[in-house]
Amino acid sequence: MEIKIKRVYEVPSKEDGKRILVDRLWPRGISKESGKIDLWLKEISPSNELRKWYSHDPQHWAEFKKRYWAELKSNLEGLEKLKVSLDEKVITFLYSSKSLEYNNAIALKEFLSK
Repeated sequence: MEIKIKRVYEVPSKEDGKRILVDRLWPRGISKESGKIDLWLKEISPSNELRKWYSHDPQHWAEFKKRYWAELKSNLEGLEKLKVSLDEKVITFLYSSKSLEYNNAIALKEFLSK
C-alpha cells in the first residue's frame, strides 16, 4: 500500500486512490463532492487542544509529533477505523493546512511507517 499526502484544495486525480480527510475541522469552501473525499476520519486528527497549541509553528514540530503520536497510541478506536479504511493500493491523506512540510497528515504517515 502506498500512502500519499495532498492538500485538500489541490485538484483530485485518479492517482489519489482512496481520499481520506484527516483534519478535525471540515475545510472551508470544500464540499464532499468537489473534494472527492471518500472518508473523513476526524477521530484520528490531533485534539483541539493540541491543534491550537501547535498553531502550525515549525519550531513546535518535533514536540507536536511527539504529543500527536501519544494521542494516536491511546486512541485505539480511531486507529481501528483507520486500519479498516486502509484497504486500497493507494491512499491519499488530505489536509487543509497551508504548511506543506509541517502538518498532521505528514505526522500521521510517519507514525504509520514506524
